[in-house]
Amino acid sequence: MEKDLLKMTDDELQKLIFEGNDAAFSIIFNRYWKKLYSYAFKIYKDEAICEDIVQEIFISLWKNASNTVILNLEAYLLRAVKYKIANQIRNLKFDQQHIKILDSIPDPGFTVNDLEYIDLEKNINDQINKLTPKCREVFLLSRMDHFTNAEIAVKLNLSIHTVEKHISNALKQLRLNNTSYNYLLFYWAAFFYVN
Repeated sequence: MEKDLLKMTDDELQKLIFEGNDAAFSIIFNRYWKKLYSYAFKIYKDEAICEDIVQEIFISLWKNASNTVILNLEAYLLRAVKYKIANQIRNLKFDQQHIKILDSIPDPGFTVNDLEYIDLEKNINDQINKLTPKCREVFLLSRMDHFTNAEIAVKLNLSIHTVEKHISNALKQLRLNNTSYNYLLFYWAAFFYVN
């Protein structure tokens, strides 16, 4: 089974983590721990703190797996390292060395389009998390796990009409609650997630 997991993509493993599969989580941990630690150490140069930061990121990933939509896991994890280190420095008494460290944090290679995409991803996650619990569950099963409406109805013991209503309400809320990305958000939520 573990050999099969090793061959899986990040997206496939994320779906298993979403279901609470700790073996899939271990694969992701082993796949990215060293890279995240190296990135953190390039910035902060404190082994213990860098280890703690990477550990906290993985704990957060595990705890929040069921309510976070991550489109690019590697980029998400690298951003998390960057922000955790920035927060670590902000929590300390500032001196010239800390300011120099903050200024020298390397960008993990994002372009303007990546940053817009990251902003959109965060905005979508925020909007999805504002949905009612049942509506969010139906929407994520439909768009993340690619369940059919009939499969969702059976899994959640709902009528197909209720499932359709939840998906319709979710899309309507995503469209109405996000004026700055209105068209793009709706397109992404309605079509991109389906593929």
